[in-house]
Amino acid sequence: MPNRIQERRLELELTQAELAKMLKISVSYLSALENEKRPINASLKIRIARALRTVVNEIFFD
Repeated sequence: MPNRIQERRLELELTQAELAKMLKISVSYLSALENEKRPINASLKIRIARALRTVVNEIFFD
């Protein structure tokens, strides 16, 4: 299932480095998440949605 992390990050004019710092993860890990190369657990989905000022459903579900 595609995610919309990158799309929302760009809407907010955040770099990968800025978002990674907010989430306390590495830029390479964030990149892997955006490109759907790594699974995302529920707690990280919530942290991502909060950092992107939206709800989990908007980022991870159609």
